Parts: sequence; C-alpha cells; structure tokens
Amino acid sequence: MSFIKELSKGIVKENPIFVIVLGMCPTLAVSTSVQNALGMGLAATFVLMCSNMIISLIKDITPEKIRIPIYIVVIAAFVTIVDMAMAAYVPDLHKSLGIFIPLIVVNCIILGRAEAFASKNNILNSLADAIGMGAGFTLSLTVVATIREILGNGTWLNIQVLPKTYQPMLVAILAPGAFITLGFLMALINLIKERR
Repeated sequence: MSFIKELSKGIVKENPIFVIVLGMCPTLAVSTSVQNALGMGLAATFVLMCSNMIISLIKDITPEKIRIPIYIVVIAAFVTIVDMAMAAYVPDLHKSLGIFIPLIVVNCIILGRAEAFASKNNILNSLADAIGMGAGFTLSLTVVATIREILGNGTWLNIQVLPKTYQPMLVAILAPGAFITLGFLMALINLIKERR
C-alpha cells in the first residue's frame, strides 16, 4: 500500500510543477513542443529513479557532513549517462534540449527528493517516490507544452491539428507564453482544489 501511496503522491498531491513549484527553468524553457517536454520528462524521471535508488542504498554509510556533494556526484553520473545516450540515439532531441540536459544535475526536484525522501526511506519506497515525481513532472510538462504547441504552431507532436488557415499565436511559444500558460494552469488547479 505504501508503494502505491508514494507513487501517486508526485502526480497529484505533491506535483513538482503545479503544487511544489520546482523545476521551473526547464518547464518554461523546453515546453515549446510536446516532443521536448516528453524528452525532458523521461530524462529527469530516469535520473530520479536511478539516483533515488542508489542514495537509498548508501544512506547508512554516507557521512552527514558530505551527503549533499555525494548526492550530486550520484545524480551527475546518471545525468551523464542520459546525456550520452540521447546524443547517440536521439541527436535531434538532444540538440533541441541543449544545455537543459546537463542542468538536470542541479534540478531542485531531483536533489530535493534525494535529500527529503531517498535518504530517509527504503529502496522500494524511494523508487515509487521517484516514479511518481517523474510522472508528475512529465505529465505537467506535457500539458504546458501541449497548450503552447497547439496555440503557437497549430500542431501537436508535429502533427497539424488546427486548420492550415489558423494564424499561430507567436507569443505562446515565446518566454511570455510559458509564464502565461503556467499561470493559468496553476490558477485553474487552485480553483479546482478550493471547490473540493
């Protein structure tokens, strides 16, 4: 039961983007297309899962004074694996995400979950927490990207979904569009919460 509870927590109750408001830099920067959002979300989820499991395993032998540097080294190792794998197998996506792949190392969601959860729980619950947080991050990123891509290009996953006569709203795929979209979505989520 605890596994399922930890798994669902990151998707709704403690959603990294819409509730805890972490990981805003990649959210605002890479959510111009659904393809970018899915790529970033899956990369961050992989790093979260692997680093949470390793940190959970080494928590009892990690000296208190140097735990954060050790966590960063563990996270950096998995980010390097993701970066190299993406460069080798999906070079277009790797180029599109650019600097935001290496910046996963300092993503507050990943370091925060390592410190707040993985360092205090067993491997199974740490894995469930990572999957839930990663799924919540990926889902949120994809929702923001879906709105921005449809309004800004008339496409979804590069498939034309609006008529060719549609005049794209350029602001949707620019930085202000990211803030506006995220603001409206957060307001909607808060409104739904208040009505429950």
